[in-house]
Amino acid sequence: MRILITGGAGFIGSHLCDRYLADGHDVIAMDNLSTGSVANIAHLSGHPRFHFIKHDVTHYIYVAGDLDMVLHLASLPSPVDYLNFPIQTLKVGALGTHNTLGLAFAKGARFLLASTSEVYGDPQVHPQPETYWGNVNPVGPRGVYDESKRFAEALTMAYHRYHHVDTRIVRIFNTYGPRMRSDDGRVVPNFICQALRADPLTVYDDGLRTRSFCYVSDLVEGIVRLMAADVHDPINLGNPTEFTVLEFAEKVIAVTGSRSAITFLHPTDERTRDDPKVRCPDISRAKTLLGWEPQVSVAEGLKRTAEFFRTRQGAG
Repeated sequence: MRILITGGAGFIGSHLCDRYLADGHDVIAMDNLSTGSVANIAHLSGHPRFHFIKHDVTHYIYVAGDLDMVLHLASLPSPVDYLNFPIQTLKVGALGTHNTLGLAFAKGARFLLASTSEVYGDPQVHPQPETYWGNVNPVGPRGVYDESKRFAEALTMAYHRYHHVDTRIVRIFNTYGPRMRSDDGRVVPNFICQALRADPLTVYDDGLRTRSFCYVSDLVEGIVRLMAADVHDPINLGNPTEFTVLEFAEKVIAVTGSRSAITFLHPTDERTRDDPKVRCPDISRAKTLLGWEPQVSVAEGLKRTAEFFRTRQGAG
């Protein structure tokens, strides 16, 4: 097949490029490099079945030739990014999704929207099943990301129902692994980089918010299976093993062998406003419809991710 992956130079997108190339397909990665990096796809330079296009998906997209799949991962998913670039976040969720759906429609291609667990907002149902409609503050600082994805899901389903585009929607829960940016503000790179420097691990408030963490290879496997299945309604992909942020900080210290202490911060800015108190996927549908569940333990995933950042720091 010939596959287009927007956000293909990003963390998850670049791993998808690797997977589809390994499976024998032709892959086009599209990215404007605002948050993605050529370093993530540098190892693919010269690959006969890989092509990179630098392009902003909020503008009209032209791709010559046939396409069998369009996977739309272009986004600004990090709190650092969507709080600093709120309008761009809304545009890539709205205009970017519209443009990629239009391309899939024109090419007769199967389409995937990479949505997010943030569509559930600060949930009042736990764990979160796909049938839960969410608890989102549309005018809060996080609303630019949450609502951009909720709109993108509605648009994807409209194209499916009205234009009969063969669509998929994956709601991605916290995912981690090599190629994450050290400065993206999310808990895994924050904690690992602090631990490797022997700096205190900074935990917001009391550290009792919960999160679950899925290793990137497991997520990629789930997406590949979803693209091969006849499933059009949203489906959760994530790890149902749940930790408090404080427990997770202690686990990072143990895995890295760090001497770091843990310090508690109480931000007065917008970093934790509307921050979900709990976050854990119900993956019953993924198990039933895709035969999928995570295989990589958090301890093993953290070990691999820490080695990536350790090597990166050594190179720097």
